Amino acid sequence: MRMKHLVKLALVNIYQNKTRTFLSTLGVIVGTATIFLVIAIGKGGEAQVSEQFSKLNVGTIIVRSAMRGKVVDPLTEKDAELFAQSEYIASAFPVLFGNGDISYANYSQQSGFIAIYPEFQEKNNLTVWQGRPLGDEDEENRNKCVVLGGELAYVLTDGNPSEILGQTITINHRKFEVVGIYNRVGDSGSGMSYDDSAFLPYTVGKRYLLGKSANPTIFVQATELEAVQLAVEDITSVLNETHRGGGAEQFRILDAGSRLAAAQESARTMSLLLLAVATVVLIVSGIGIMNVMFVTVKERTKEIGILKAIGARKREILSQFLLEAVIISLVGGLLGVVFGYFAVPLLEFLDLPALPSVTGVLLGLLFSVITGIFFGFYPALQAAGLNPIEALRYE
Repeated sequence: MRMKHLVKLALVNIYQNKTRTFLSTLGVIVGTATIFLVIAIGKGGEAQVSEQFSKLNVGTIIVRSAMRGKVVDPLTEKDAELFAQSEYIASAFPVLFGNGDISYANYSQQSGFIAIYPEFQEKNNLTVWQGRPLGDEDEENRNKCVVLGGELAYVLTDGNPSEILGQTITINHRKFEVVGIYNRVGDSGSGMSYDDSAFLPYTVGKRYLLGKSANPTIFVQATELEAVQLAVEDITSVLNETHRGGGAEQFRILDAGSRLAAAQESARTMSLLLLAVATVVLIVSGIGIMNVMFVTVKERTKEIGILKAIGARKREILSQFLLEAVIISLVGGLLGVVFGYFAVPLLEFLDLPALPSVTGVLLGLLFSVITGIFFGFYPALQAAGLNPIEALRYE
């Protein structure tokens, strides 16, 4: 019996049992759609993580005190200079973080401020939306100027950030001129939102706002991503030499690359968990296909006997019933992928990032076909093994 005849027979038998076939296909549709969406969510999650960290150089290392409040043995500007001497470090500069009352016109808000050297802006992808960035002359002349994060400028002006440019704001009752507004950057990786912060020259922030309570965090830039771990080792060595009271144990050394890898790994782990759920759904639907095929074999026992009596071989009977199972699962898989595509906008509406991919389509279809073959094989084998005489007598 030729393959086209086997396919035709399989299609005819599927058509004659439309309702039962549809019910068994439904499980495959749900399982395949779930696999497709799980992979789409996983890809979307990984893309979202990468986007959040893309604005923070993955070669950045942040060194800060492990304690909050007053620190007995704080980091110093001298530590930054010593870090920069490492062959694995391209640059190192101190940064001061603080919180206070920031006011403009009749509006006041508790928010963060950050005292920086000009190079901090380039290293952290801080670009101006309007106005200008902080420059070397601001640091040298101790200009009492400030550049606002995009969100802070929006909030202080009640949705009209352009109006604050060139105006004066107060930070803890000290006056500063707004010279620029940064574009939004999202996750800063420093523990403080850059979008909600005000940025001012390092010396100005230290002198007018923080004074003796200044406790710098040091931002280090490795020469390349592969040198990050070696740079961390050099930083640890310097801290052990310059802070003998507790050495490097007093400080936290964070690198953006590790945070990115950890976040991506978490996204992948969640995808695998959801994929396991989808696999269970497909297994259940496979059991449904097996049940349908067993019933079909029972109902068509006499037909199988006739086919064997007229010369149909065991292999041809096996192929026919296996084809039915595969067709059911493949059609279910295709419909599942289609439903998955239609469900992606719904996920995005629910703020679940989803990114359809060829991998999702292929994996969904592969799982559905494997389900059909695996769960359809035993009933097909049972049909092929029927004794033709007993099959002809079956009522």
